[in-house]
Amino acid sequence: MLPSHRAYLALAIPLIISTITTPLLGAVDTAVIGHLSHSAYLGGVAVGTLIFNTLYWLFGFLRVSTSAFTAQAAGAKNNDQGIAALMRPLAIALLIGALFILLQKPILLASLQLIHPAEDVAAQASIYFNIRIWGAPLTLVNYVLLGWLMGLSRVKATLFLQISMNVINMVLAIVFTQIMQWDVAGVAGATLIAEVLACVLGFVLVLRSSVWREWKRSGKRDWRGWFGAVELKSVMATNLDLMIRTACLLTMFNLFTSRSAGFGTDQLAANAILLQIHYLMAYFFDGFANASSIMTGQARGARDQKMLQRVIHLSWFWTIVTSVLTGGLYFALKEPLIRLFTDNATVISLTDPYNAWLVAFPLAAGLGLVFYGVFTGMTVTYPIRNSMLISLVFFLIALFWCVPHYGNHGLWLSFIVFALGRSLFLVIYLPRLQRI
Repeated sequence: MLPSHRAYLALAIPLIISTITTPLLGAVDTAVIGHLSHSAYLGGVAVGTLIFNTLYWLFGFLRVSTSAFTAQAAGAKNNDQGIAALMRPLAIALLIGALFILLQKPILLASLQLIHPAEDVAAQASIYFNIRIWGAPLTLVNYVLLGWLMGLSRVKATLFLQISMNVINMVLAIVFTQIMQWDVAGVAGATLIAEVLACVLGFVLVLRSSVWREWKRSGKRDWRGWFGAVELKSVMATNLDLMIRTACLLTMFNLFTSRSAGFGTDQLAANAILLQIHYLMAYFFDGFANASSIMTGQARGARDQKMLQRVIHLSWFWTIVTSVLTGGLYFALKEPLIRLFTDNATVISLTDPYNAWLVAFPLAAGLGLVFYGVFTGMTVTYPIRNSMLISLVFFLIALFWCVPHYGNHGLWLSFIVFALGRSLFLVIYLPRLQRI
């Protein structure tokens, strides 16, 4: 039976809730630390968080590719391949996490040299980093476990796992900072403990899954096949494409922030608020992207061309609906939404001339955000890599030409050029995907 709109939404909506908990509950850390006596605490957590977000974002492919390969194995009804889709990225995650721990001192020194915070902020950032770095292998393993459960369409399990981790983090952060008075160390310790517990819970969910139980009963133990040269080459090629994609995003956002700083502190703050709202929009699209990824992965595993066509149709429909609704909602609710982030009248007034760019964002970026999931589910990732590289080139051209002429409007125009480029340059590859 081909997937219906109802089946598609049944996957997408819990995945939206699952992903949106991260930025919403993550804001609690900032709120908790922001009420402590010294602003250096907040600055230290902000710098430390920036370091980890950059490190982990680069390796976010571990979740995405794991979900895709697992969905393909599920579509093919091949439990051995399903277990292999778990074991390969687990080995990669543990290796990368171990390297982060071994190289923790040079990573911290290089990061502080690059960010160059004030001395007291750097001291607090170091405390935060030195505690959280021990959770690096666990964080990357959690990406894999989450991706594997997503690939099996275990949506309730993934929702439970993410919300549990964030709620534990939130509660412990309040206890450690407000009651135990551990300040920055308390926030870092809360996150580390939450990562440990999430990892344990993730493995429990894996061991209780039908795929794991049936694989154990089958008695198959094709260890060499899991790590064969051909299989590893496919996994690494996919992951490299996705890593390049992430590097392009990081480059764009870093350049955007750097140019924003050139317009003064208040305009930097205004742009930062608009960017935070843009992230919330993107998380909504991410739920649809994950649903599309799971379904296209199943279609490829089952070699079901009709199912693939149906998922592409559903992706088109819900991208257009979500783009219009998201843009319209922001246009209607922009003032109260911005006031949630700040009560500074100057900063609020500086967001007003640029609201139209944020209304345009979902219309420009929607296809790129959702069809990213379509291509990753098929593990056809070179179009994602190519579209992001081309979009970055167009962004750089727009940035260096538009900003001198149009100031901050030119900066936002460059941002929309990048968003539109990642949509158009990805969608043009669709005919090739449909022939696979």
